[in-house]
Amino acid sequence: MLKALAGDQAAYGALLAELSVLLKRFFERRLSDASEAEDLVQDTLLAIHTRRATYDPARPFTAWAYAIARYKLIDHLRRRRVRAAVPLDDAVHELFAPDDHEAAMASADLERLMATLPEAQSRAIRDVKLQGLTSAEAAARSGVNEGAVKVRVHRGLKALAALVRGGSHEDR
Repeated sequence: MLKALAGDQAAYGALLAELSVLLKRFFERRLSDASEAEDLVQDTLLAIHTRRATYDPARPFTAWAYAIARYKLIDHLRRRRVRAAVPLDDAVHELFAPDDHEAAMASADLERLMATLPEAQSRAIRDVKLQGLTSAEAAARSGVNEGAVKVRVHRGLKALAALVRGGSHEDR
């Protein structure tokens, strides 16, 4: 999406093609009619296209795209007068991708967020939360005490949560 926003037409075409596959899967899981799912894919791609300028590169792209898809689904169900609950958490499993491509998209979002943190916090989160080291192991690796690692992880996660919610580092 970042390349597309910068004017790279080939990247934009590839993005729309990849999104159509992901969105089709998203809608087919929720609707019994394949033609309705395909219509919603097209509606969602059009909405993403027309609203692409509203995408905030500091926020995860997949969450933004799935939010648009979710609203399209809700609108579709309302038009059909179907009363169905589509909870916000419904798309959570979509954000944590089952295949390599979706995982790569989520990983890119995470890397962009992690890059906003101070290096010490980023390293502590990577060691403890992503690589599974204990606080003591991470402390030995970084040359600080265990308490410092715990504080770095806590502050880093708090800053990441603020970024995802739309806040800033100053919110921590």
